[in-house]
Amino acid sequence: MKLTARGPGRLLLVLAALVAVAAPVAACGATGPTGAAVSPSSAPTPAPDLQKFYAQQLSWGSCADFALNPELKDIYSLPKLQCTYLEVPIDYSKPDAKTAQIAVLRLKAAKPQQRIGSMLVNPGGPGASGTEAALSVASNAIGTPLGDRFDIVGFDPRGVGKSKPAIQCFTPQERDADRLDVEVDNSPAGVARQEGKNKAYADKCAQHSGLDLLANAGTRDVVKDMDILRAALGDPKLTYLGYSYGTRIGYTYAEAFPQNVRALVLDGALDPDQSLIDRTVAQAGGFQKAFDAFGDKCASQPACPLGPDAKVDTDNFKKIVLPLIEKPLPLPDGRKLSYNDAMTGTIQALYSTSMWGDLTKALQDLKAGKPAGMMALADSYEERQPDGTYQFTLDAFASIGCVDDKPVTDPAEVLEANKRALAIAPFEDDGRGPSPAKDPCAFWPVPNTSEPHQPHVPGLPQIMVVSVTGDPATPYQAGVNLAKSLNARLLSVDGTQHTIALQGTKCVDDIVTKYFTDLVLPPDGAKCKAGGA
Repeated sequence: MKLTARGPGRLLLVLAALVAVAAPVAACGATGPTGAAVSPSSAPTPAPDLQKFYAQQLSWGSCADFALNPELKDIYSLPKLQCTYLEVPIDYSKPDAKTAQIAVLRLKAAKPQQRIGSMLVNPGGPGASGTEAALSVASNAIGTPLGDRFDIVGFDPRGVGKSKPAIQCFTPQERDADRLDVEVDNSPAGVARQEGKNKAYADKCAQHSGLDLLANAGTRDVVKDMDILRAALGDPKLTYLGYSYGTRIGYTYAEAFPQNVRALVLDGALDPDQSLIDRTVAQAGGFQKAFDAFGDKCASQPACPLGPDAKVDTDNFKKIVLPLIEKPLPLPDGRKLSYNDAMTGTIQALYSTSMWGDLTKALQDLKAGKPAGMMALADSYEERQPDGTYQFTLDAFASIGCVDDKPVTDPAEVLEANKRALAIAPFEDDGRGPSPAKDPCAFWPVPNTSEPHQPHVPGLPQIMVVSVTGDPATPYQAGVNLAKSLNARLLSVDGTQHTIALQGTKCVDDIVTKYFTDLVLPPDGAKCKAGGA
């Protein structure tokens, strides 16, 4: 599930916050909650063939070259930020073969004498940049016990962002063309064409990324990298904040290294035991719920593009976007807004109420034949840069997902899943009926390395799960199920947004901070309200 609060608009706010840090940079040694030194020797000894990776010394330097696009260059160049590369084996069964370089960024604790250790952050996706996520978290942590007592650390998982080698499938020109190519023909010939495109995409991923990277890009291997990073940072145990897909990293790490867990906050959970099909259908329902909430809000305002009656907001939305299937709208730069882009832009805005105003304006303009606002929302999701290049988040998203879950290869199952999804999310229905076309994962050139299952982690310290009642991407019940599976403490948050920890809701942030700093969990049944005190 893709986080959206990671783009330049949010990160530009980080600049002022990070410049304002006045405290001295923390010392390198790890300390405990009272400031006493913690001995790295308390961590279990790694396997002999991995010892060289666990024992590596990180060489920290400027982050200027770690910016994923030019707009972030000034932020990444701030002197208080430090970056490095962590070396890990691409294939853990062959530790003496090829290696990968994992991009790592940190902002050191403002009060080194009170430093507890490192707090690792992952924003989800899969495929999203953890270095960018760490900047956002760090900006919100400045002046708080988290910023005072923890190094805030983000890493780009293997194949992602600035980590090397990177997963890449499409060229920018191919990504532009794919966005414009709307597939609504579900006849046998149309399905064959869709599947041909999906197989070609899988082949491009193999060609440009390499089979060894694709075969080992999944969560199974990311958590092994994260344990090496924990050790290289000098932390005997892991403190970790995972959003969305990052929750899967968190609970998979707990399964693999339960003895190394200090504290985990898993926000916007993936249900560990839910099949890919059931998860897709549940997510469709989550976005319909968010769309309906948006429609209710819009209908209460003058000049709502969906009209004053929220009962027909889905029908009125379709009247605006469905004509794009046959006639995409041109933009001054020569591109055209497709139906695909209109749906992508809408879904992008449904991730958070903070973007509902942008969606309202984009739909107003689109209704008047002006596509620029909707294209801007779609470009934000697609991570298209002003120069026409792309970050490769969506390629990584597909590649990691294809090895994290068992592919669905039966057309009848695909058809039934799409029927269920359209029935529960009518705003996404293009009117052409569900398709039985298999997705790229059905043609993936390497096998999956994991699949959904109920995690069983005896001896795991009690951890924390955060779930928002109106989360569109990872529905609330998934958090309830994950907390039950791991015997974790659940914090329920009333609101409509995807993830919430350390994003400005005081009730949530205070609880998360208290847990991370003092290992004090909220009481059973704890609840907060999004945006509330």
